[in-house]
Amino acid sequence: MRINKKLLEAVKYNPTKKSFQMSVQQMCERIDENKLTLPLYQRDVSWTLQKSVDLLNYQLFGKAPVAPISINQIEDVETSVPQVSFIDRNLIDKNSILNAHLSVVDGQQRLTTNYKAFKNSNDFRNIVLDVSSANFKIIKGEIKKYQIPVGILLNQNREILQNYLIDNNTFKDLYAPCIDIRSKLMDYNYTINQADNLTEDEQIEWFEVLNNAGSKVTALQMSFSKLKLHDFDIYIDYINPFKDLIQSYGFDELFSPFTTNVSYPISSLNPAYEVVICNKKHKLNFAPIPSDTRENQLTNLQVDSLRKIVSLSLEGLDNALKFIDKNELNNFIKRMDYILYLTGYFIFFDEIHDTQEVKLIEWVKNIEFTNKSNGERRKIFDELLNIIN
Repeated sequence: MRINKKLLEAVKYNPTKKSFQMSVQQMCERIDENKLTLPLYQRDVSWTLQKSVDLLNYQLFGKAPVAPISINQIEDVETSVPQVSFIDRNLIDKNSILNAHLSVVDGQQRLTTNYKAFKNSNDFRNIVLDVSSANFKIIKGEIKKYQIPVGILLNQNREILQNYLIDNNTFKDLYAPCIDIRSKLMDYNYTINQADNLTEDEQIEWFEVLNNAGSKVTALQMSFSKLKLHDFDIYIDYINPFKDLIQSYGFDELFSPFTTNVSYPISSLNPAYEVVICNKKHKLNFAPIPSDTRENQLTNLQVDSLRKIVSLSLEGLDNALKFIDKNELNNFIKRMDYILYLTGYFIFFDEIHDTQEVKLIEWVKNIEFTNKSNGERRKIFDELLNIIN
């Protein structure tokens, strides 16, 4: 009987033997030195502030260890996936990547949470350790004497904590317990499951196996992430500004599910694509809905054209939000569809006259998106573009 050689080779290699432990402090220091980075295809940070607080509390009080981090050790720099830094997603120069460089396949959100505390990130300015209630929490308003900002408590420089307590006249009461808490959290060990020199396809396969019960890195996100090689980052140059505009007008809740954090903005590029590339010729299946995203067409464009489309989309979003605010329509905006469709309208028509404005106000007040099929949604956008001939 013939036995495939792959089976014989497989039993000789046990990847679990390569697992090891690394402390939070060690990992943060490596991130700070760009010795622990992210593969280019990785999504942006998706955790809410509460998720980060939950992790910090679990690391402090949990009776079981946090799940392992999965890391690919890069041996061959020339064939490796391009790397970006944590948080700011700067492309890492290949010449600065040495052998045995560590690239995170799974664990970005947990590492980013610890690193933001380590660097006293402004994102964490409202997270404190409350010694009276014995937990990390998100606060509003002034920080009380019995509360220590997480970016002070877990700062890379321990003297920052000492000076903070002295300045607040709480050194005598809080220094000893705070140092003990800090030591536990900085010395908290994560198990690292390590693989060596994986190809991009192997890394993605590993990631998807690890995340098969949650959010996967979509083909859409991977397609756009590779444009970083051409000095374009879909998150920094488009997704984040799009999200910031939505949040600045108080529509955070409509944009909250992670699964739509990317598909909403990308679908909003459809009208801009038709204006820039198709000379304002609209097709039904280019509606601003997630099921119509056109990543293949978009990522095959020259970066200059893509930048024009992105700029036009953000301008249309800005005009749509100003229109909603000016006409006090916030209470009618029950879903992101309203914003995406108005954005598409203002992409096609950057200036509107009084009659158009009246018709648009009526449209917002009367249109209904609930229980509509994709075909019906496409028709709604087509009719909106023709609301005034």
